[in-house]
Amino acid sequence: MALLLVLVGVVAGVVLASSLLLRWNEVRYGNGRRRHGDGCLPPGTMGWPLFGETTEFLKQGPAFMKQRRLRYGRLFRTHILGCPTVVCMDPELNRRMLLQGESGGLVPGYPQSMLDILGRNNIAAVHGPLHRVMRGAMLGLVRPAALRTSLLPKIDAFMRDHLHGWAGSVVDVQAKTKEMALLSALRQIAGITAGPLSDALKTELYTLVLGTISLPINIPGTSYYQGFQARKKLVSMLEQMIAERRLSGDAHDDMLDALLRSGDDGTREKLSDEQIIDLLIALIYSGYETMSTTSMMAVKYLSEHPWALDELRREHLDIRKGKSPEEAISYEDFKSMAFTRAVIFETLRLATVVNGLLRKTTQDVEMNGYVIPQGWRIYVYTREINYDPFMYPDPMTFNPWRWLEKNMESHPHFMLFGGGGRMCPGKEVGTAEIATFLHYFVTRYRWEEEGKNTILKFPRVEAPNGLHIRVQDY
Repeated sequence: MALLLVLVGVVAGVVLASSLLLRWNEVRYGNGRRRHGDGCLPPGTMGWPLFGETTEFLKQGPAFMKQRRLRYGRLFRTHILGCPTVVCMDPELNRRMLLQGESGGLVPGYPQSMLDILGRNNIAAVHGPLHRVMRGAMLGLVRPAALRTSLLPKIDAFMRDHLHGWAGSVVDVQAKTKEMALLSALRQIAGITAGPLSDALKTELYTLVLGTISLPINIPGTSYYQGFQARKKLVSMLEQMIAERRLSGDAHDDMLDALLRSGDDGTREKLSDEQIIDLLIALIYSGYETMSTTSMMAVKYLSEHPWALDELRREHLDIRKGKSPEEAISYEDFKSMAFTRAVIFETLRLATVVNGLLRKTTQDVEMNGYVIPQGWRIYVYTREINYDPFMYPDPMTFNPWRWLEKNMESHPHFMLFGGGGRMCPGKEVGTAEIATFLHYFVTRYRWEEEGKNTILKFPRVEAPNGLHIRVQDY
């Protein structure tokens, strides 16, 4: 009997302590909090001290968002990834947030883990004059003239080689597209080809990616700790490359050489080595994740929709007419790939490769009558827009033709590549890489899925056991 009373007391104590902690966090961030005497925070819950509702968010993903939208509406508060956050699911309000920018009190607000691991000069995080300098440097690398004369020929040669010899085997498309995205980026950035150096960089990059979507707990064994250690190793490798370039004095036709020479003519500010390294890591990271996942999911959707595959293959076989087997596709060929572009955009939309964008308030910001305090994050959650039946009829169906019927890219709520002054600068280069991959893949091969392939769509789109296909010559 005494033991029972002790157990009851312990349980009651745990329940009381938990309730007090939850209530303390609500009082600290939420209930009744006012700023300057007017306005209040949106409804919602803040979860536990320090951790907030991060565990539920990462485990439940879209279900977490839907449950809170049903309970609180399209604008609600929470505490995720170490930050008090307001989630916005309203398409028009999201558009305004992306256009508002720094003058309206909003700067990039990515989680601390991402800021630490990608570097303080990461283009997605900096703002003000530094952002203009970093964005200008990046745009110089991926401008249309560079894509036409330098990047596309390299992409074509790489894809032609990477896709060689797949026939007669079972291929893990996820592994192949990850390798493809990384090696293609390394070749364009620093002329690095497959070998020991690319293998070492690949190992560290895979670890770095996982660290960017973790809680910033710097304890050995955590994803954050491992990601930060991977960054240190990547920085060391890039520093060595820069030192070797300067020592040799040889000219190289790649992005690293362009960045090292940038500013020599006095037309723009010269970048420090630290800024160059952070820019290179951002280029590799952003292109790697988006390009590999979109390429993998395009293969899956095309497998499941043969009429779309037939149309895509027809477009690319028409391009190959009159070309010799070894002749590269031209910039004009790329610009003519209307259905290919539609397939890529539809894949990005349906798979929701990017769930949303984060902003941080530098002052109190008004949103629909609520006041978001300085220092909070705003999660511009674009996932729901991708499945809006008013914008995309029958939204859960893979239908590339919808992008041809009307100019969806000019729609005010088109946010697959961000918006405003922070629209993804590498949009066209990334599209060209995926289009070139599809060009050689569908004109060389036919394929079918092998076994049961599971796809997870949150917090990252991935096939935990791989996406296996049996490939044959076309």
